[in-house]
Formats: sequence, C-alpha cells, structure tokens
Amino acid sequence: MRTVNIQELTLERFHIYGSFTNMLNPKLPKIGEPPIEFFRDMLFVNLGRQTQVSCSVCRVEPRPPVIDVSEFHSYCGEGMLPLDGDALIHVAPATASSEIPLDQVEVFRVPKGTLVSIHPGVWHHAPYAVQNEAVNVLILLPERTYANDCVVYSIPEDLRITIR
Repeated sequence: MRTVNIQELTLERFHIYGSFTNMLNPKLPKIGEPPIEFFRDMLFVNLGRQTQVSCSVCRVEPRPPVIDVSEFHSYCGEGMLPLDGDALIHVAPATASSEIPLDQVEVFRVPKGTLVSIHPGVWHHAPYAVQNEAVNVLILLPERTYANDCVVYSIPEDLRITIR
C-alpha cells in the first residue's frame, strides 16, 4: 500500500486541480464598509452547461485514512466548503480513461471555511475529517450530477493509498 503525505493547500500546489478561497476571512475587494461589506465573485465553480447549482451537505465522520474510491465529473466542476472543521481531500489529474492515476494522487488539508473549486475531470471523492468528529461539507454541483455525470472507481485493495 502506497502512502501519501498531507500537503497544505497553496495556489502553487493546487492550481492544476482547481482553485480556492477563504470564505470566512476574505482579503479581496469589497463593496461597502462595516457594518455591511459585500465580497463579490470570490470563486467560480464550472457548472458546464447547467445554469442551476444544487447545494448539498456531505457529512464525513472520522474513518481510516485510506483512499479506496475516487470519482470524476466530465461535464462540470465541483465546489467543496468544510463548514465546521478542517477536512482532507484527495485529487489526481484528469485522465482519458476511467482509471485514476494512482501514482499522481495528492492530498490537501482544507481549512474550515475554505471553498475549493475542483476542475471538471479531476479525480476526487468525499473529504476526510481531520479531527475526531464529523465535518459537514457543503457540496456545490449542478442538480443530479451524482446520477448523470459521475464516474466512480473502486481502488483494488492492494493498490489503496494511506494518507499520512
């Protein structure tokens, strides 16, 4: 079983998979002054041809840090926002086949309140809770993507990846 080290989320390391921004403490241009400040257009999620975003919650409870499944969406990106705790996400570059490039898997720590936008085709799956308690992660996808644009790959047991 291969081991992958957790990396801190930086634009330099993550840019081939997508982008991210801190939604809780933005340091971006704004409209207005306290008590009302509007931080606009902070991050974009590629919805493909869809015009409606579906907001879902993925609750991840502590589980063994082993990557045993991954998925991708061909026609849209995905947004992930850990709401109440830090999370770990695994990603790998988009491929022309329906097999994840296991030798290219990377794992990033996503701080609570950081919205991650994952490019179409990038391999990923449900996050992992960092602490020993459940984390609720807001998921942004076009409606019913899980049913009509989701290629899932179960990793054979002898090829699974341990997160360290």
